[in-house]
Amino acid sequence: MTTTFKQFTIPVGGRDVIVEVGKYAEQTNGSCVVRCGETAVMVSVCMSPAPREGMDFFPLQVDYEEKMYSVGKIPGGFKKREGRASDKAILTARLIDRPLRPLFPKGLYNDVVVTAQALSVEPDISPEPLAMIGSSVALAISDIPWAGPTGSVVVGLVDGKYVINPDLAQRGKSSIHLNLAGTRDAILMIEAGANEVTNEEMVGAIMFGHEEIKKICAVIEDVIVPAVGKPKLEMELYHIPEELDAAVREYASAKIDYAIDTFDRQERESRQNAAEQEVLEHFAEIYPDKVREIKDSLYYLTKEKVRAKIFDHGVRPDGRGLKDIRPIWCERGVLPRVHGSAVFTRGQTQTLTTCTLGMLGEAQRLEGLDEETEKRYMHQYNFPGYCTGEAKALRSPGRREIGHGALAERALIPVLPDEESFPYAIRVVNDIMSSNGSSSMASVCGSTMALMDAGVPIKNPVAGVAMGLIKNQETGEFKVLTDIQGLEDFLGDMDFKVAGTVNGITAIQMDIKIKGISEEIMHTAIDQANEGRQYILSKMLEVVPEVAPQLSKYAPKIVSFEIDPEKIGDVIGKQGCVIKKIMEETGTEIEFNEDDSGRGYIATVGPIENALRAKDIILNIAHDPEVGDMFVGTVVRILTFGAFVEFAPGKDGMIHISKLSDKRVDKVEDVVQIGDTVKVEIIKIGDKGIDLKLLEKLS
Repeated sequence: MTTTFKQFTIPVGGRDVIVEVGKYAEQTNGSCVVRCGETAVMVSVCMSPAPREGMDFFPLQVDYEEKMYSVGKIPGGFKKREGRASDKAILTARLIDRPLRPLFPKGLYNDVVVTAQALSVEPDISPEPLAMIGSSVALAISDIPWAGPTGSVVVGLVDGKYVINPDLAQRGKSSIHLNLAGTRDAILMIEAGANEVTNEEMVGAIMFGHEEIKKICAVIEDVIVPAVGKPKLEMELYHIPEELDAAVREYASAKIDYAIDTFDRQERESRQNAAEQEVLEHFAEIYPDKVREIKDSLYYLTKEKVRAKIFDHGVRPDGRGLKDIRPIWCERGVLPRVHGSAVFTRGQTQTLTTCTLGMLGEAQRLEGLDEETEKRYMHQYNFPGYCTGEAKALRSPGRREIGHGALAERALIPVLPDEESFPYAIRVVNDIMSSNGSSSMASVCGSTMALMDAGVPIKNPVAGVAMGLIKNQETGEFKVLTDIQGLEDFLGDMDFKVAGTVNGITAIQMDIKIKGISEEIMHTAIDQANEGRQYILSKMLEVVPEVAPQLSKYAPKIVSFEIDPEKIGDVIGKQGCVIKKIMEETGTEIEFNEDDSGRGYIATVGPIENALRAKDIILNIAHDPEVGDMFVGTVVRILTFGAFVEFAPGKDGMIHISKLSDKRVDKVEDVVQIGDTVKVEIIKIGDKGIDLKLLEKLS
């Protein structure tokens, strides 16, 4: 890195983004600090001096670190230091990675590590888009071969107007949260959540953001790189020797034609394996140390032939047309003890989805650079080895699983009922049982069905579909594929996932392998996805036509209440004695919101009457008695002149013998006994206590 400190200004969305180069991290290949307001992010990039031995893919690693000191916090836990990256940090690292990766040259197998660190964070200015801009600057000014620069923004839609990098208040009101990255010429990465917006609104947001991206790229390319950029390294990149490639293609062409000339996946894979083995044996003596190069030549030959069949003849590997969706079958309520469950199967991709309901106190606590919050809706995605037929042990979720779970979560949040009308914490788990492409979109479909099976009153069902792309780089012609399977994803140019309802889009995620897509491709993909999405929704609704009318008998029934916050202590009692007694007597669980609002919740897995009884007890405790109030209570003590009735924990009154009946009563025990449940009315409140009148003996 240059030792001369330079500072540059990039106007982004009405704010000045300051890029500092040459002051910090001088031993990296490239680094910078990006500031906006009081938010500052440092990004560095390093490349190993030699390729990693045996690599057959580009080893790019992107890490995003949330430094807790950046918001004046000391990390929790015993060690008091940052530990494993949070889900949000992992998702941010994925956002940084995806637009960078397609712009590295093919054949580069040196390790490249991009590290972004949030050093100071102002709530109104998110560090994530600054980290993405910083990664572009660091790579652009480094000596690492890379075809950038890129620009990155967040786009919101607030009160009908698009906003670049919205502040905290705007983010709360925005109907779109779109992370966008691209070059001057094309879009590279899209990640969005939305409140059922139209195709036109989403495309408008993307194009609005791209105009800002072009300006960012212009400053990096025309100003920053000429001032502080290093000359790019002349590197010897891995390539297939031309003579070997030509020989393999000539010998193997007919064999590959035969191998892919079947619509049966297992048959095709068997033929491909046989063809590869035959080719390797044929060239074993001619090119004894070139097994990798021979396999790579076969890969590119196969890729070209599969793509040509799709592009020239509209025939996909499994025989479908460009817009055809694989066969779908679904079922609901497959697990009797689970609150809600469903299976969604599309082709060879299948997910088992479960929904579990709990009290709001079971929501997930999030500690990060934002204010400490709780996540009421928890969506988790698991991808075990057996779903692709691999003999792999179970592992904790990786970046891919976290990313897919977050995408499905984002797709469903807009249709969930609010906390007031449905006071539950909700956990949805997707276990992928079989995978051949688009498992994240299958998880959206399965999750919708599980939520409906559980009786969660969602606003609208959500479905998702993954779109693919085959593009001729020379002519610019393209074909968009609906519902791509694994091979089409592997050999294609794009994975464009769109989820939504009948009314509009709720989530989008786009990954590409080429250097960007045009507005025309984007329009085509989104419109075609809408057609596919509506068809998939119709198949789901054949099995789950409406939300279950009632919750599972195994799910907790929750009743909400609200009392004067100053009365919470009375309900809890000394060392929790009062609330514990209520829970024991009624078979319920009781919790209060932590915001001191006085709002609380009662849950029971028994009859709903248990919760209603607990609510009555709580309201009685919190209520200041008044003459005329009527209560149900228990006789706790008898004297010669009357009976004492506890009508709320810690509150009692006396029924004088004359108020036990309209007739003369000689002895209190002739009417009531200790332990009887009675209905009483307050007739007087005095210095000596509360006087009651017996209305009815209940037991």
